[in-house]
Amino acid sequence: MAKLAAVLLAAGASSRFGAENKLLMHLNGRPLVRGVAEEVLRSGIAELVVVTGCDAPLIEEALSGLPVRFARNEMWQTGMGSSIAAGVRALDTTIDGAFIVPADMPFLSADLLGGLMSAFERHDGARTIYPETPEGAQRNPVLWPRRTFPSLASLSGPQGAKPLLQSRDVSSVAVSVNDSTLLEDIDTPAALAAAQSAAR
Repeated sequence: MAKLAAVLLAAGASSRFGAENKLLMHLNGRPLVRGVAEEVLRSGIAELVVVTGCDAPLIEEALSGLPVRFARNEMWQTGMGSSIAAGVRALDTTIDGAFIVPADMPFLSADLLGGLMSAFERHDGARTIYPETPEGAQRNPVLWPRRTFPSLASLSGPQGAKPLLQSRDVSSVAVSVNDSTLLEDIDTPAALAAAQSAAR
C-alpha cells in the first residue's frame, strides 16, 4: 500500500476575507484550520505538513497538540505556488504521494479523502487524482504521485498547481463527488456565516 501524506496550505493572508484571518475563525467550536487538519489526519495519512506564513504563530497555536509538522514559507506573499513548493520539499523522502489541501475547506471529510486514496491505489500510485463536481469542474484537494514532486517543489507565484494539473506532462484521473458541498472553500465572511449555519 502506498505511503501517503498531505500538505495543508495555511500560509495566506486571506485578504478577500477582510481584516481577520479566516483560518482562525471558529466553526463547530474550533478554528477552521484545526477542523480541516483533524479531518485530514482522520483519513489515515502517514504525515501532515502544514505550511505557515502569515500569522504563523497563531496558526501553529491553533494546531497545538496535533501530530503535524510545520514548514514556514517566508515567501508566502508571492502566492500559493511557493507554499506548495515549501510543503512538498518538507515531505519525508519515503512518501509515495501527497494531497495538496487548502486549509479553508470546512466540509472536507476523511471519507472523501479515502475515496481519492482508493483511486490512487487502483491506478498503482502512478496517476494524479482529483475530485470533480457533478458538472465536471475540477476541485481540491488533489493527490499527486511522487514523480510529480520535483515539478511541485519548483512552483512559485499565485497560480498554484492548476497549470501543472492541466499540462500534458501529468496523467490524471477525476473522481466524481456527488455532494459538491464537500468541495467548497471559504473566501468571505458571508461564506463563513453560511458554513456556520449549515454546521448547526
